[in-house]
Amino acid sequence: MKTGTVNLPLHGGRAPRWLFQRMVGLSREITKIIIYEYGTDEFLHRIADPYWFQAFSCVLGFDWHSSGTTTTTCGALKVAIDPEEMGIAVAGGKGRTSRKTPDEIRAISDSAAFSLSDDTVNDLVHSSRMSAKVDNTCVQDGYQLYHHSFIWTEKGDWAVVQQGMNSEDRYARRYHWLSSDLERFVCEPHLGICCDRVGAEGEVLDMTAGVSEETRKTSLDLVKDDPHHLMRYFRSDASQTTLFDFDALSPTPPPNSPSTPSLTMPAHHPVLGCDLGKGGWKVLRNAYELQPESYEELLSLAGMGPQKVRALALVSDLIFGTEPSWQDPATYSFAHGGKDGYPYPVDRGTYDQTIEVLRDAIEGAEIGAKERYRAIRRLGEFV
Repeated sequence: MKTGTVNLPLHGGRAPRWLFQRMVGLSREITKIIIYEYGTDEFLHRIADPYWFQAFSCVLGFDWHSSGTTTTTCGALKVAIDPEEMGIAVAGGKGRTSRKTPDEIRAISDSAAFSLSDDTVNDLVHSSRMSAKVDNTCVQDGYQLYHHSFIWTEKGDWAVVQQGMNSEDRYARRYHWLSSDLERFVCEPHLGICCDRVGAEGEVLDMTAGVSEETRKTSLDLVKDDPHHLMRYFRSDASQTTLFDFDALSPTPPPNSPSTPSLTMPAHHPVLGCDLGKGGWKVLRNAYELQPESYEELLSLAGMGPQKVRALALVSDLIFGTEPSWQDPATYSFAHGGKDGYPYPVDRGTYDQTIEVLRDAIEGAEIGAKERYRAIRRLGEFV
């Protein structure tokens, strides 16, 4: 299930080295204690909870509300978590690193630490790609993904923490996913969505909403029934267009030059206010030839991006009245924290005291002397 989103302002800079080192150490010990007390499934549930993740980041001492809350916390977890020791792993990251996620999933899943079957590994890679595509394509809220972290266990369960950016208002939105009880990527995958801003584009097309079910079905039927006959619906407005209308698009003649009629035709057909773009018809034609069995399969096809999804949704509504959801699936949330001094600066003494509390917890845990010694030694390396 998709469990939520959070909107955050973009701030420049990076975490100080002294802070990031402590974030790695503290996140390691918190993760180990949660796994020891409750298991890896509980850790996934917490990471997929946008409120818990925000609080977790603040406990680590990072910004209370900025985009770095996501990228730096996930980066610290990726360094801190040892798959062989903890039975859990983190792949992906920010920018180019996010595109390495499938390779990292395969490498760790095939290692001695996990040794997952080929089918399970393929499912994990598919889950990583589909969670990203749904948030980029099906929930059209104006945020382009630039960060994707995939967390999974040796049993094949997983969670996703990913973030998109709106280039106009310089805000980021974080999305959380959890594999538990996930039936379909394209239908109500959210357990809850939390943020402090509405969608950047005003009206937000949400093709994952329950009320969009008929639109999803009709969109699939339109593609499977040869989209060529839809061309008459794909125009910018409902008025009749004549050749004289194109004269206004022609270049303005130089002064005192003879006036000669000229026509400049549009490069392609706009779609009810949405532009399919170059090759858009080819994508729909390829989808027709492949005859996808479900909307999820249609969405997974190469080239099936936001414009095609939006165009099919609009035509479905126009012809059959299957109106999709235009509501931003986000609600509001608030958090607190401290790297940038708000509501208070990071207190290094308090931070180190927290690590000491964790050390005491490890010493009192019901584990063998050897495991306790190793845990204390690892904790000490970061103090």
